[in-house]
Amino acid sequence: MQEVLSVDFKQKVVDLVSEQVDLPKEKIAMLIERPKNAKMGDYAFPAFALAKIEHKNPALIAKEIAEKISDDNFTSIEAVGPYVNFAIDHAKLVNATLNDVLTEKDHFGDQQLGKGNVPIDMSSPNIAKPMSMGHLRSTVIGNSIAKTLEKVGYTPIKINYLGDYGTQFGKLITAYRLWGNEEDVKKDPITNLFHYYVKFHEEAEKDPKLDDEGRAAFKKLENGDEEEIKLWKWFREVSLQEFNRIYKELGVTFDSYNGEAFFNDKMQPVVDELREKGLLEESRGAQVVNLGEDENPALILKSDGSSLYMTRDLAAALYRKKEYDFVMSLYVAGGEQSGHFKQLKQVLKKMGYDWADNIHHIPFGLITQGGKKLSTRKGNVVFLDKVLKDAVSLAEQQIEEKNPNLANKDQVAHDVGVGAVVFHDLKNDRMDNFDFDLEEVVRFEGDTGPYVQYTNARAQSILRKANKEISMDNLSLNDDWSFAVAKAIADFPAIVAKASEKFEPSIIAKYALDLSKKFNKYYANVRILDEDDQLNARLALVQATSIVLTEALRLLGVNAPKEM
Repeated sequence: MQEVLSVDFKQKVVDLVSEQVDLPKEKIAMLIERPKNAKMGDYAFPAFALAKIEHKNPALIAKEIAEKISDDNFTSIEAVGPYVNFAIDHAKLVNATLNDVLTEKDHFGDQQLGKGNVPIDMSSPNIAKPMSMGHLRSTVIGNSIAKTLEKVGYTPIKINYLGDYGTQFGKLITAYRLWGNEEDVKKDPITNLFHYYVKFHEEAEKDPKLDDEGRAAFKKLENGDEEEIKLWKWFREVSLQEFNRIYKELGVTFDSYNGEAFFNDKMQPVVDELREKGLLEESRGAQVVNLGEDENPALILKSDGSSLYMTRDLAAALYRKKEYDFVMSLYVAGGEQSGHFKQLKQVLKKMGYDWADNIHHIPFGLITQGGKKLSTRKGNVVFLDKVLKDAVSLAEQQIEEKNPNLANKDQVAHDVGVGAVVFHDLKNDRMDNFDFDLEEVVRFEGDTGPYVQYTNARAQSILRKANKEISMDNLSLNDDWSFAVAKAIADFPAIVAKASEKFEPSIIAKYALDLSKKFNKYYANVRILDEDDQLNARLALVQATSIVLTEALRLLGVNAPKEM
């Protein structure tokens, strides 16, 4: 049996260069590049950083370094201008990578980059409103970040910080009393409550006194009025039932549903602490924390004594630190809330809590439709439930055309349709706005989730046709197509690390697309099932590709059907 080679080739380059230059390994690792032209090698060390230190031409430094290095993991190490280029021994990389993946299976890419609890405040829809496409981003970005952090050693705690408190409930209660009735709400709770909410805002534009009625109703709710509480609990219960149905469709679960209302009795101690520490000031009748000359003050209590988002978020932050003793606390919320989270950290720091430095707002851009921003308040909204149903329906149509005899068609259509919507969201850089076109999203070709899923199903089909047990003996392959796939697979742990560090699921989604393209080129150019002495190695490459694609999709919260 051939010796198993498990080699981190980039680290090998770092080690070799560090023996020749007076730079820390961390600095060398940051300088290492990937040549744009594969003919120039697989890694390159630029000597520019040494030119200032050694007062020499960087091309001469590169030449001197290259002449002193040799290692049988690389077929060539040579200077090209100011770069030292390293060309990996193809057979060794393929062998080492396939051994690693087939040994570790879905644990390939697991790392210990950190440890400890990481609460992730995510999704957080408002009670009595349907979940819209606007809620999709926070939900799926947060879910993917949780999975990725878990893979690198952390313990994520997914918190659905439900919008189940605040002035909006006073408005909804007022709207229900003006235009609603119990029978309609029982028939179709979310739709009707949503209509009341939209109508309230339409009517309030004509008659601003309605806003005062809404605020008064919320104040009664805060003060424990029995009727107000009864309505609020009812609205919350029927909303949660609907939310959980959609979360089940998305495959998303939560560790806590402690929403804003949970902190209702935890706000006064925060206000008291702010007052005791001399941080509360009066401004136009309201209570604020002054954050400096160039900063807006943080509003803690309104002039009528009502609490605000800031009051509740301070209580929530203190509770989560006490409850989970977190090493990081993440808030996956739209970019427009950046100012709020900046203030939250500033107030906590003023209170003397240095752990506020470990609070991170994870912002994201908007989903638009036809270039227009979606707005629940104005009724310009795309309901998530309908989008998921339509996506599954489109997937069913394509499966019917391509593979009408497919077993478990309904389940596969669900995995493909829902997966397409999730993948499309996550393939976009988190901060980018993007326009949503369902037919583009559910295509089986192009940069889509179904394309990645289909690539994995193709790999599984090859393995079924071969019907052979894969041996760990001699997994070396020399052709360029195999090397391109294996090299991409070898990058997976670094991709996972980068995605976790930047809280950026698109890094994994783009990687999955790239690996799929490389595998499909391999499939088109290599006779995989030919009975020769490299059949086992080729099947090992197919198996390794499927393992990594399945795991990449899992980290995005997308299922990977074995047949499509």
